[in-house]
Amino acid sequence: MTEEINTALLAELKRLANAVERLAGPAPAANDWDAADCFVWAPSRLHLQPVNKPNRVALKLIRGVDHVRDILHENTVRFAEGYAANNVLLWGARGMGKSSLVKAVHEDVRRESGAALKLVEVHREDIASLPNLLDLLKDTPYRVIVFCDDLSFDHDDTAYKSLKAALDGGVEGRPDNVLFYATSNRRHLLPRHMMENEQSTAINPSEAVEEKVSLSDRFGLWLGFHKCSQEDYLGMIDGYAEHFKLGLERDKMHAEALEWATTRGARSGRVAWQYIQDLAGRMRIHIDRA
Repeated sequence: MTEEINTALLAELKRLANAVERLAGPAPAANDWDAADCFVWAPSRLHLQPVNKPNRVALKLIRGVDHVRDILHENTVRFAEGYAANNVLLWGARGMGKSSLVKAVHEDVRRESGAALKLVEVHREDIASLPNLLDLLKDTPYRVIVFCDDLSFDHDDTAYKSLKAALDGGVEGRPDNVLFYATSNRRHLLPRHMMENEQSTAINPSEAVEEKVSLSDRFGLWLGFHKCSQEDYLGMIDGYAEHFKLGLERDKMHAEALEWATTRGARSGRVAWQYIQDLAGRMRIHIDRA
């Protein structure tokens, strides 16, 4: 009888232990900084997932944004060398290469300087886990750019407060070896109607707006991307065609590229790249952006 009771107790204890393990979630994963130069943050396991083949374009292929490209490149070089640098917000027209520029500059600076410079992408929905990520990064020997693509916040979304604290707030502040780069279609990261609603319902409207706008103020550099002219658009087309050795007659290629842009209602780096992919496919030519 005693043996049966002991067996039942052991079975119940094992069941309870398994239940506790399930509630605790997966154990933190071991992070290997040498596995890659780019990582994606997985907060559920406090894990930096290596990206062995990043989706990026060579810096020399990014056209029409020379001024902001040079500013971002210089800021990144200073950071990689251990000097003071600013958090950067790249904002403006869609399809003009904001996220492509961040990834291309990181790779270019890393290769040229030989610095141990890492890029960690944080998905928009994981912004609230930034304190955990910073706690992990502060003890690494690497310089780390934390990158959030297409960053914006909607009504009743309070995750922006975590971002504000992570940028340069809190008792500890941002670690010296960490820098934030973010892209957004909005300069102030919050929709205008949200700011107006806050203003209309607040006891002190000006303070409500200050609370929202102060998020963008945490970024020392604001780099604006605007819709490109026809000249810039065709310059992108010519740059791609020359790099990939697409031998189509120039006037015909320009006519096709303009028609392609018209059907999409916009001229941008993304539209130019989509046309080049179509042209290369028709010509049976393999292309690689790296």
